[in-house]
Amino acid sequence: MNDWDDLLLTGGFAVRESIFAGLTLEQVTARPQEVPHSIYQELWHAAMVLKISLDEGRSALEHWPYAHHFPPDPAPASQAEWDDLVALFMLSSRRAVTQAKDERWLTAPEPGYPHTQWRDGLEFLAVHTAYHLGKIVSLRQVMHLWP
Repeated sequence: MNDWDDLLLTGGFAVRESIFAGLTLEQVTARPQEVPHSIYQELWHAAMVLKISLDEGRSALEHWPYAHHFPPDPAPASQAEWDDLVALFMLSSRRAVTQAKDERWLTAPEPGYPHTQWRDGLEFLAVHTAYHLGKIVSLRQVMHLWP
């Protein structure tokens, strides 16, 4: 294990797969106490920010209209869509950890931000991801779905 694995996959508050394990479509769609986003919407946002940032650099997020940061529907269209979203999030997280093992990548300028390195971008992504995953854990706790 390395620090990036700890930040993005296994450490902090929970192994990432466990955050999504065993959830039904009804559960990932629920918005208890009128919270603004469902588990599905929170994960969708976190997964998209991670993927877009790794593909194009965080500067690509500056052109992403805020109105599109979360899907309008609190529910995925199907179990397959939810499963694909979880897989995309995990794939992107593993990709970040793998790329971070390359010191040349970590110290390379981040696209769109010539005075920052990918290390800076990855730190942002780790914090951003933890924030949204913490919201998912809180939703699960409110719904009595967290051990």
